[in-house]
Amino acid sequence: MSTATQEYQAVFAGKTRAQLDEILTRYPAKQAALLPALWLVQRERGWISDRSMTEVAEVLGLTPAYVKGVVTFYTMYHQHPVGKNFVQVCTTSPCNICGAEGVVRALLEHTGAKDLGATSPDGQWTVIEVECLGACGFATPVLINDDFIESVTPEKVPELVRKYR
Repeated sequence: MSTATQEYQAVFAGKTRAQLDEILTRYPAKQAALLPALWLVQRERGWISDRSMTEVAEVLGLTPAYVKGVVTFYTMYHQHPVGKNFVQVCTTSPCNICGAEGVVRALLEHTGAKDLGATSPDGQWTVIEVECLGACGFATPVLINDDFIESVTPEKVPELVRKYR
């Protein structure tokens, strides 16, 4: 069955619904739990589809447009499938001066992703550039999934890739 014809399975069912219900107890209004609810969806699905945004909106009493606005504002939410290892490389001016472009090239080469935003053929890697990771004194910073790595150079990339394979 193709993806287009598959029936949508609600993300907030069973264990995930129980987790959402527990999160909702921490907030005075359920709408305030939007960011954690989006994290639940992304953890379960790997990304946040338009249909998932609609489900979040329904569960929290928000409009789908509001939820989409939040998802598109934050770079931490994926709006399409990404690799198992999601790599963010800071390429702002201070990092570029310190060699960020070389780090990006090395990551694309060693992961097989080939292009920024594309996923490697083995489904393991997606590499993107980001505006700032807040570590200008430790250029070039890289975020691999939830791991923050400072002072990355093109020469350090092969070992990083081996570590996350």
